[in-house]
Amino acid sequence: MRINRNQGRKRPITPQRRLLLSIIQEAQGHLDAKELYRRAIERDPSISLATVYRSLRLFKEQGLIEERRLDRVRCYYEIKRSGEHQHLVCQSCGHVIEFDSPLIRKLIEEVEHRNNFSVNKVELYLEGYCQECQEGRD
Repeated sequence: MRINRNQGRKRPITPQRRLLLSIIQEAQGHLDAKELYRRAIERDPSISLATVYRSLRLFKEQGLIEERRLDRVRCYYEIKRSGEHQHLVCQSCGHVIEFDSPLIRKLIEEVEHRNNFSVNKVELYLEGYCQECQEGRD
């Protein structure tokens, strides 16, 4: 059996972790790890991609961010917030748009009622083409 020597201990918020968290907050949207890294090295060239991945894992464990798999390849990260929301993902450029709809909340209530089930989490994303990519396809 392996014992994690850091188990049960709080991990310090280093200046690099603080920078990464502030970039995620400033983005007000969804970043994948490579985009977060690209933005981070503009401010701190000493930061490594491994630090980005370790920090994302730590932030997720601490409940500071949410990880969303919004396409078949990448995970996106955003600051954890209260309330459910859904996502539109452009299949061409990868742009992610958040939306919230009372119709979806109504659907969840109906599903709960019909199935005597309590829904705790909803992850919904719709794929298609954003306005810019639609115009480019014409």
